Amino acid sequence: MATAANKTSAPFHLLDPKVLASIANLELVARGVVEGFVIGLHRSPKFGFSQEFVEYRAYGEGDDPRYIDWNVFARTGKTFIKRFLGETNSHLMIMLDASASMGFGSRGISKLHVGKMLAAALAYMSARQHDAVGVMVFADDILDYRPPASRSGSLQGVMHTLDKAEARQGTVLSKPMARFQERIKRRGLVAVISDFYCDTEELLENVRPLAMQGQDVILFHLLDPAELTPEIKESTLYEDMETGHAIEVSPAFMKKEYRERIAAHVAALQNAARGINADHVLVNTGEPLERALHSYLTFREKRG
Repeated sequence: MATAANKTSAPFHLLDPKVLASIANLELVARGVVEGFVIGLHRSPKFGFSQEFVEYRAYGEGDDPRYIDWNVFARTGKTFIKRFLGETNSHLMIMLDASASMGFGSRGISKLHVGKMLAAALAYMSARQHDAVGVMVFADDILDYRPPASRSGSLQGVMHTLDKAEARQGTVLSKPMARFQERIKRRGLVAVISDFYCDTEELLENVRPLAMQGQDVILFHLLDPAELTPEIKESTLYEDMETGHAIEVSPAFMKKEYRERIAAHVAALQNAARGINADHVLVNTGEPLERALHSYLTFREKRG
């Protein structure tokens, strides 16, 4: 029987030490401006609750009693609250595709599992920066949701949500994207992790409103090596994991026409992302995740 400690730490197996080492000196900061200040872990002239003390002022009705300095009260009998220099923190919202096609993996590890590890690393980075982290797991509807939070224990909650996600059902982007706009009003960073087996125009139609809302959108495009460069020696029957439709294909088709089509699809997604000022990051799930993540984050920091 597992102990309470083991249960608590179980989801953190998604954090690969190699991946964490590759991002140890990097930051995940959203582009853009929120309320006149740069998004991310940056100083704000607004007063809030942080570690840098600024001044005392008399306690007034409506003030948060957590900020009362009880040591001063014990000495003087007067109630003062501490004012601290605040931070303008960003939030990271992870949108993880858990549709049936994400369950595919030709080398013993599914796209969904790689997606979970990627999401866990991004969540860890944001939590380390004291930014709020949330997650939405979706397929043809929202399967699980945790709103962005930065309080103690929120990272563990995100990890639990990621850990229990299972590949099932088809993909419908409109519902999760619409629900996102309803629930998330503050601008920040949105990481969509999916194999994007959808029409490019459909994707644009659903992601463009997020970009127009001021969100900094990253499309992490996960594809298995067998989807990028399939190798077959004889005619093979392929079945769509989401619709069940099957088609027989020849080695000649897979070697030439299929590869041209998948390359065109990837290029179309890249162009679509560029058109709405979003990032498109192709992740080959057969290659080390730390390499792809480090490369992208380094590029992102240099770009500014």
